[in-house]
Order: sequence, then C-alpha cells, then structure tokens
Amino acid sequence: MDMFIDGGWTPSASGLTQPVTDPRRGAAFDTVPQGTAQDADAAIRSAARAFEAWRRVPMAERVRIQKACAQAMRDSAQTIGATLHRELGRPLPACIQEIARSADLLDIYAEEGLRLTASYSLGAAPGEKTVVTRDPVGVVVAITPFNYPITLLMFKLGAALVAGCTVVAKPSADTPLSTLLLAELFCKAGLPAGCFNVVTGAGREIGEALINHPVPRKIAFTGGTAAGKAIAAAATGTMKRLTLELGGQSACIVCADADLDKAAEAITRHGFANSGQFCYRVNRVYVERPVYEAFLERLVTRVSRLTLAPAGGEGDLGPLVNEKIFANSVAQAEDARARGARILLGGARATGAGYDAGFYFPPTVIADASHEMLILTEETFGPVLGICPVDSPFEGLAHANNSRYGLAGFVFARDLALGLTLCEGLEAGSVWLNDIQRSSHYVPFGGMKESGLGREKGRYGVESYLEYKTMYLSYEVPR
Repeated sequence: MDMFIDGGWTPSASGLTQPVTDPRRGAAFDTVPQGTAQDADAAIRSAARAFEAWRRVPMAERVRIQKACAQAMRDSAQTIGATLHRELGRPLPACIQEIARSADLLDIYAEEGLRLTASYSLGAAPGEKTVVTRDPVGVVVAITPFNYPITLLMFKLGAALVAGCTVVAKPSADTPLSTLLLAELFCKAGLPAGCFNVVTGAGREIGEALINHPVPRKIAFTGGTAAGKAIAAAATGTMKRLTLELGGQSACIVCADADLDKAAEAITRHGFANSGQFCYRVNRVYVERPVYEAFLERLVTRVSRLTLAPAGGEGDLGPLVNEKIFANSVAQAEDARARGARILLGGARATGAGYDAGFYFPPTVIADASHEMLILTEETFGPVLGICPVDSPFEGLAHANNSRYGLAGFVFARDLALGLTLCEGLEAGSVWLNDIQRSSHYVPFGGMKESGLGREKGRYGVESYLEYKTMYLSYEVPR
C-alpha cells in the first residue's frame, strides 16, 4: 500500500518500502513506503494548498463533511477493523469497536464546531468595535502510536478539520494500513484532496522532516515521553504549537473500606485491556494492609479468567505488537522476581501452538512490589500489574505522586470524603473514583508533569487548533 497524498496513492520518492508484520504470527503481510524528507515536503505542500481553501469553507459545510466521514467510518468498520486486527493483533471485535467509537468522536467534534463563537466588547467608544475571533492554526502534523491508531488519530484529526486546519498524519510503522485506508475513505466521503494526507516510514528522517519543516504550525503527538521531549525541543525552532500526550505510570489506591470485588473487577478490566498497551491503564496498585491479601485473592481470581487469543483463534487478549514492547514486559517481570516480589500469575512468555511465532505475554500479577522495582516506577505498556501494600491511603497518595508522570489516577473508597480528598490530591490529568470507565469524548484528556502538554477531546480539543485574533474596527458614526 502506498502513501496517501493530495487525494491519491503515492509511492515514496526513494522507491523504498518497509514490511508490515502480523504480531500473532511474526510474519510480514504487506508493505508501505519508507518515506523521506522529500515525501514529507510533498505532503505538507499539499496540506498548505488545501488549507487556503478549507479555512474559508463555512463551518456548517465543514460539519456536514465531517459527519459524512464519521458515517463512512461506521459503514466501513468491518473492513478497517479487519485490517487493524491483522496489523495490531488485538481481537477483531475490539478493533471494530475502535472504529465505531472513533466515529462518535468525529461527530462530537463536528458539533463543537457549530458552537464556536466570536465576541466583541461593549465598552468601546462610539465608532469603534473590538472583535475577538479565532482562526485555524494552519497545517498540522499528527504523529500517532500503534496501540489505538484510529482513536488517537481522531483525537487530532477531528478537532483540526472542524477548526479549519489541514493535516499530515504519520502513523506508527507497526500499524500504518488502517490509517491509510481511512484517508482514502474520507476522500471518497467528500473531504477535499490535501486536507488529510498520510506519510509512512520508520526512523528519524521523515519524522524530523515533518517536525522541522517551516510550514506546519502545530504538532500533535501521542507517544513516549522521551520522543515528546525531543519534539518539543525541535518545535521551538519555528515556534510550533504543541499538543503532547505522553507516557503514564498510573497509580490506583485501594482503601481498607473499598468494595474489593468492584475494585478487582475494574482494575482487571482496565489494567489488561488491549494487553495493557495504552497510556492511562492502571500500572500499579497501592492497597491498605488490612485488606491486602483479600484484594489479591479477588484480583487473581478475575485476572486468571482472561484468555490469550492464539493466531487463528479467539480470546480476550492479543499479542504485544512487536519485540521491543514485548521485551519491556519480560524485563519488568524478571526485575520484580529478582528483587523478591511474588509472581502470582504469568511472568513468562506464552508458548505452544498458536503462540510461538507471536509476541504473547500472559496477564501477570506481581505482589509485594516495591519502589526499587521497575514495575512501580517505569511505564510498562504491557499486561503486567504491580501491587504494593501501604499502611494508609495517604502513604499510597504520596507514592502515587512521587513520579515524573501524571496522566491518570484511580481511587476506591466507600468513605466519600476520603475518596474525594485522595482524588483532589492526585497529580494527574484524569482521576476515577470507585469505577473505571473509558475516558469520555466530551471532557478534556491529557496529562500533568512529564505526561504531556495540552488537552484533547470535546471543545477543549477543538480550541487547541485555533488562534485568538483581535480586530479593532473604526467607522464614522452618522450624525
């Protein structure tokens, strides 16, 4: 499959390609171009041409087109979901659900576009008006990871398009095909050529070319903290706007009065979804000592019910996407074992028919974890959960905040005053009390500290693609 630039399929200027691998089988099944700086420039120039027309399209028409794109996603959810299933390895139903849920976000952004307004001051002198309006930022570079490639692209693309911006997207080298299919689908649904371009490639050349190019005015990135810092540093050269959603090491506090069954159920569901490959999952759990063993028993019971889906088979969890991500789970489990933790479940590669060729790591529960261990200090991005006993919930809060990350936090406590106090004390962009739902499309999502800059979703996401402009108007007042 080629890149999608200016409304059509385009090979790399270099003619080079790279494989796309099925992580269940460890075998390549397609190729995409290995993009170059020349390809990045072509895509950006296309987006810049399209921007001059798209920014002037009336909001009502932009909204109509965006809603048509959302419906096209729903109509093609099986096709795109099947491609995502093959390149990511996640079970097919969850891939199809990602497409449908992403279409919902596209609709929500469109509706937020209709609510955008300008204003003017009532305090101006006769014959003067001061109008405050908002203009689209311009061409946007959207760089997305493998774990939820369509959802995380929609965080950026849906907000940018309705704001009047155009986009050059660079998907992960692990999961480029679903994004490429989406670009063609949007073009067929009525999005003008050049408004949504997709370039592909691994390595530094194309990424640096996109980030350092003088034309784009914003970079929207979801990925690792180290990469985000490098992007932020590079963006200062041209003063690009930034939205960065970076790493997480999200903590959960389970108080002695918590509903342990509900806590164990929610943590199992959230901590192991997508094989643990998402940024705001529960990574570590602090449990008050009086209920520590009782909680562990409930947690292990639930996690042990989760099944791996072998190549060609069904199950709750797929493989990890590549060897690097897989190796991190292995390293954290081995580090914990070597430092004296109890491995209650999992902890070693899954083997046997349907598993040997893929990157399968079973759901893993590590008890008696301590802060000398990687599992409590570094992002895992895999199906490994660290549990640590604490003497009080406020000891858990101190541990939770003693981290360079601040993406999400979770609290379970029947005492509402205690629960709210802990939630208010957590240094995190999103906090859940007594259950863990998926993040809402209507409210801001993003992190504190080294977990990122800016917010996505809802009106907050749209506003991040707009610049304020103040216009001073003067006129002769009739006498």
